[in-house]
Parts: sequence; C-alpha cells; structure tokens
Amino acid sequence: MKRIGMVGLGVMGRGIANNLLAKGFALTVHARDAAKAEPFTASGAASAATPADLGRQCDAVILSVSATADVEHVVFGPEGLASRPSALKYVIDTSTIAADASRMFAERLARQGIAFLDAPVSGGEKGAAEGTLACMVGGTEDAFAACLPVLQAFAKNITRVGDSGAGQICKACNQIGVIANMLGVAEIVALCLKNDIDPRVVRSVLLNGSSRSAAMDTHGQRLIERQFEPAGFRAELMRKDLRLAIALEQASGMRGPITTVAEPLFARLVDAMQQGQLDWSAIGTVVQQMGIDEDAGADALGCG
Repeated sequence: MKRIGMVGLGVMGRGIANNLLAKGFALTVHARDAAKAEPFTASGAASAATPADLGRQCDAVILSVSATADVEHVVFGPEGLASRPSALKYVIDTSTIAADASRMFAERLARQGIAFLDAPVSGGEKGAAEGTLACMVGGTEDAFAACLPVLQAFAKNITRVGDSGAGQICKACNQIGVIANMLGVAEIVALCLKNDIDPRVVRSVLLNGSSRSAAMDTHGQRLIERQFEPAGFRAELMRKDLRLAIALEQASGMRGPITTVAEPLFARLVDAMQQGQLDWSAIGTVVQQMGIDEDAGADALGCG
C-alpha cells in the first residue's frame, strides 16, 4: 500500500500513528483538532482537512475513535471517507463499537468496492505506544491478508476471528473478562482493608499464585495507591464498552452475571459520583463503599 490514512489521534490513535511512521509507512492524518496533527506532520506525515480528502489520498484508512456514531460520521458523513469516489480500498476500524453496526458498515462499503475490517485492540496506551497491541479482526480473509502488514506495524498478537462483526464480539468478550478480574481485585482490596491487613502484602502473595492477573498486577497497584489519573483507560469509556457487551448479550438472548453486577457499579461511578474521567480502576472505590456503607452497596447493585 502506497499511503495509509489515520483518523483519531487520541490516547490510542497517536501510538498507532507513531508506529506506522516508525515502520516506514507513508502516513496522512486527520484530526478534528488540527493541533493534534502537528506532531505527526512535523515527523513527516501529511495532513488532510477532511476524511473525504483522506480517502482520496490513501489506499487504506485506520480509524481510532470513541463510539459507533463517530465511525458512521467519519465514514458516511457529508465529508466522510465514502462520500465521494476515491482510490480507497480498505477501512480498518480499531475502535470499539457495536458488532451489528460493523456488519452494516461492511455491507455498505462493499457496495462501493471498499473492504471494512472491524479490528478493535487491547493493550492500552502502553501497548499502542510500544506497538504490542492485541488485535481481534472481523472481515474477509482477502481483506485481512491484504491489511496484515499494516496491522503488524502497531500490533503484536493479531487474529482474524471471523467475518464482519466477529472482531467486535471478541472485544466484548475481552472487556467482560477484564471487568470480571478487576471486580475480583477490588473485592480483595476491600476485604483486606476491612480486616486491617495490608493489601500490598496480599497482592504480592497473590501475584505468585493462581489468582494472578493483569488486573491484579496493574490495576491492583493503582487501586491500593489510589492513583486514578487516566493513565490507560477512562471509566466512562469502559462503561461504554460494558454497555456494548450488555446489548450484545441481550441480542443473543442471554443475561450474564458479570455484566449484570458491573453495570450499576459503573453507573454509580460515572453518573452518581461524576468520576468518569478517572482511570477505570477507580471502580474499586465503589466496591469499597459497598463494604463500608450498606446503603451505598445496595444502591450500587440497584437493590436499594
């Protein structure tokens, strides 16, 4: 591919863009805030005023935006990637959005001869910066094979899960798993504090046993030290992902125990406590309140 486009230069997007430049790809970026593009143009990237301009210049465009509506606007809006004829062949969406929307976008773009890959990522800001993200991909085998060299520029573990939408379903499974682990860590820390045991000591023991997890390693430390600056992933974004998982479960005719318990806890953190901008590990403070205040606990679980 001669030139790659990038839309979305936030926490994840800037790491992806930097890795594309470092691997020698010709890159054109677009950002609603032009100032966000300046570090990349200073490093050799070109800049496009609109997604439509990006589509005219690039063989493939990577998206890293926040929500389903953002993807739809960037791709199909009045100045979207697909708004006018172009040489664009592939759209690689690393955002976390609804699986059914990804399937619909793929069908719409296919009618214009453009392949769409839903390719959400996991690994946080550190993984994006180091080019070691895990990438779970939905789309055709041909499109996946064609885009694999691009994906390899910023991701280490790359798997085609299935057809369109499969990548987003896999990401929903990932988020359910990490939330489950985090709630376990939060409950452990709360129990230690309730019994006047140093949670640092307990964490060090558990990291060498069968309950070891990434949540225990990284987020457990943040929770114990109450360091909730958004170093990786904001609580409001995890809640968005949680809602996507719940919608997927409902569409599948099921109701999961992890999502059922987690949703009111995140609602309390983001809505009642207005702490959505904190790192999502702050969900542990809600669990601690449940151990201290019976009313807070009942309210958090929606049974007050």
